[in-house]
Amino acid sequence: MHNLGFTWLDVVACVWFFVWWIGYARFANWHSRSVPSLQSVMKQYRRDWWVRVLERELRMIDTSIVVNLSNSSTFFASTTLLILGGLLALLGTTEKVSAVIQGLPFQRHTSEGGWEIKIMLLVGIFVYAFFKFTWSLRQFNMASVMIGAAPSVPRQAEDEASYINRGARMSHLASEHFNYGLRAYYFSMAALAWLLNGWFFMGTTAWVVLILYWREFRSETLLAAVQPQKNVKE
Repeated sequence: MHNLGFTWLDVVACVWFFVWWIGYARFANWHSRSVPSLQSVMKQYRRDWWVRVLERELRMIDTSIVVNLSNSSTFFASTTLLILGGLLALLGTTEKVSAVIQGLPFQRHTSEGGWEIKIMLLVGIFVYAFFKFTWSLRQFNMASVMIGAAPSVPRQAEDEASYINRGARMSHLASEHFNYGLRAYYFSMAALAWLLNGWFFMGTTAWVVLILYWREFRSETLLAAVQPQKNVKE
């Protein structure tokens, strides 16, 4: 460990990073069961959307919505591949990267092997994000197929409710995996701080979790989604 220029602070910071990332993901899923969150509120909106899908005979609007949503997954998947290419290129120039970062304040000496491990952490994060975005894209494609296969009127009430639940579930899963990929981008910002030192790494990780929590459970966007808009006199 010392041969890589690592200290116990680096080890603790790395464990701290994964504990906060995994812990926040589990906390957000658990907390949203009793407290409104962006994901839980939008889940209900997706179910309402699928109710409208079955009410419409012409569903071009719905397919356009799915295409628009899937474009975001496509964009981030493509961007992630570019980032991965850049990070892998950095592995061949760790000596130059080390020389540049060593001049920054609060930076301690790290060997080339240590830099490679730090870059590999970023590579692992973006590989995870790539798989999440591409899986989200496939699920959006499946949701578009379900729109095309949706039964037309008249139909049985039980069949209608079952199809609405399945379609809403598919749309929710696509959005959920997109959210996981986007969350990985946030935590990659924290991982960048490890290039300076372990304290910055730990502090940035906590800061990222605070931002994620605030946006998911306390943001004005959430309030706009759960509260009816009041009439405003012009």
